[in-house]
Amino acid sequence: MWTDEEIKKRIEQTVEWLRERVREANAKGLAVGISGGVDSAVVAGLCCRAFPENCLGVILPCHSVSEDKEDALLVADCFQMRTAEVDLSAVHTQIMAQIQEDLARLNCRRENEKLNQGNLKARLRMSALYAVAGALNYLVPGTDNEPESYIGYFTKYGDGGVDVLPISSLTKSEVRAWARAMRLPEKIVKRAPTAGLWPGQTDEGELGMSYDLIDRYLLGEEVAPEVRERVETLHLRSEHKRQPPPGFRLPKLKGLG
Repeated sequence: MWTDEEIKKRIEQTVEWLRERVREANAKGLAVGISGGVDSAVVAGLCCRAFPENCLGVILPCHSVSEDKEDALLVADCFQMRTAEVDLSAVHTQIMAQIQEDLARLNCRRENEKLNQGNLKARLRMSALYAVAGALNYLVPGTDNEPESYIGYFTKYGDGGVDVLPISSLTKSEVRAWARAMRLPEKIVKRAPTAGLWPGQTDEGELGMSYDLIDRYLLGEEVAPEVRERVETLHLRSEHKRQPPPGFRLPKLKGLG
């Protein structure tokens, strides 16, 4: 694990990297979705350091529990960060109701209903976040850490739809260490990781293993064979999320015209 001085140095390097990416894009700042979780909290802290006057935290409730908003506001308060809120609950309900009605009319059997509704939440959040960022000429930073990036634990074109990924090389334990270095409350540091896709949903419950085990595997430490197999299986299955969509290329016809 890094020393406190090393963490501070790496935080500053990441802050400067964010500034460079914004300058390259001819943008003005950063708009980050904050959920109250430790990953988005750390990214919010990086954004505030990079652009103190041009940084916005966006709270995006979608049938969310009240604690999510409370913790998001706690994070914003820690960094004296401006916030905007876009409640997507009604939009989500309307879209899902229309989909269910039309599929029932067509006598289609719906599959993975809970996951599908959860993924729609993530994609609505992405769209709303980009609408806010676009209005301000800001970039959108993602909040995926290294385990999430490696195993594909993000929604394609949802929370995976971002401009930059400032913490995608950090293990979960490193994210927590950065959070403590930023003086975030222990409540945020130790908060059970959740994407808020459905009531009671937690990352580790859905994955069937802890972030600590994934961290250890990614760091090259010894883990049980079933953990190694599970991580690599998820990595292979999610490869499409980390690549551009494949395009079918036909050979060019010669002699036209």
